Amino acid sequence: MNRRPLFWLIIVGMVVLTSMFLTGIASESPEYQTQAINAPDRSLPVFYEALKAKMPFSLGWNDSVKDPVAWRKAGLAKAKEIIIQYDDKTPFNPKVIDEIDRGTYVAKKVVFNISAESRILALLLVPKGKGPFPAALFLHDHGSKFDIGKEKFVQTWGDDARLKSSQIWAQQYFSGRFPGDELAKRGYVVLSFDALGWGHRSVPGFRTDSQQALASNLFNLGTSFAGIIAQEDVRASEFLASLPEVDKKRVAAIGFSMGAFRAWQVAALSDAVTAGIADCWMATMKGLMVPGNNQLKGQSAFAMLHPFIARYLDYPDVAALAAPKPLLVYAGEKDTLFPVESVNEAFTKMKKVWTAYKASDKLETKIWPQYGHSFNAEMQDAAFDWLDKQFKK
Repeated sequence: MNRRPLFWLIIVGMVVLTSMFLTGIASESPEYQTQAINAPDRSLPVFYEALKAKMPFSLGWNDSVKDPVAWRKAGLAKAKEIIIQYDDKTPFNPKVIDEIDRGTYVAKKVVFNISAESRILALLLVPKGKGPFPAALFLHDHGSKFDIGKEKFVQTWGDDARLKSSQIWAQQYFSGRFPGDELAKRGYVVLSFDALGWGHRSVPGFRTDSQQALASNLFNLGTSFAGIIAQEDVRASEFLASLPEVDKKRVAAIGFSMGAFRAWQVAALSDAVTAGIADCWMATMKGLMVPGNNQLKGQSAFAMLHPFIARYLDYPDVAALAAPKPLLVYAGEKDTLFPVESVNEAFTKMKKVWTAYKASDKLETKIWPQYGHSFNAEMQDAAFDWLDKQFKK
């Protein structure tokens, strides 16, 4: 009897059965996760959408809130607990080390204690004439440009390298202007200072990737990069309001890009700030949590990330803690950093809060259809006219 056909028949059958078995396994879902990271830059977990859905914003504004004052009290207490590291009452001990005459105002270089740990150099513009004057704290952007900070808003002197760098920056974002000087010409006291890592508070070779190491070390020290910036902004606002030339009832915080984030944040956190102008930084957290967005890339984002804030408050919630103070928030329709849908969602929530205070006329929001990420001359003029109106100037 020839057994070879039977042998080959058995072999073929085994191959077919094995193939069917393996195909069946491949068609089923794996029993364990085989890919944990997704997105083009490999920065998001594959389950990030599920985590987004769980973001509670437990103290955020919602339509069931009946008492805006009680809502603000609870939200502000939690925001300060997370953002402000400690109550700093260090004397400012200011000292003017240089000044120049600019016609209708005097530009000064002033040194003061911004915290118990840091004594810094700032640029101060003071109108001539009899005060007290309205005032503005200018909060600079990020821009991954660290050689200048305060000089982005106020024209410096006696430092050719920083002056040239700031002039190029002004051409790129501010129509060639220095917005702080423009407001000083209108009769405002202006203060502009460096956040940690910029200008005189930076070092040669400080780069975009240096921020992550700085942020990590600050976490190790029990604080955060964003928390240090926020606390110093509050202190700077208190210093500005303490100056004898300043009308304490008329102190604004003004910022562009990251400075806009800082402006609405300090307007919420500081009693010294009585109005705010924020250009090109407002959206919802979830709206910015899309692959490729700058707020998800680490580095620059650490200057604006407060650990665990999302458990309680969204970005528009924090800004709305400033209500019913006057607040102007601009966005550019062509600004690729902030999706328009998310900007509108944030604006809608903020308007509900000011309306609840019966102060809807104190909040102005606008998306400029023809502009991107900038604070150009037209936007500046409109914003400063608005501020004059709020301060009855």
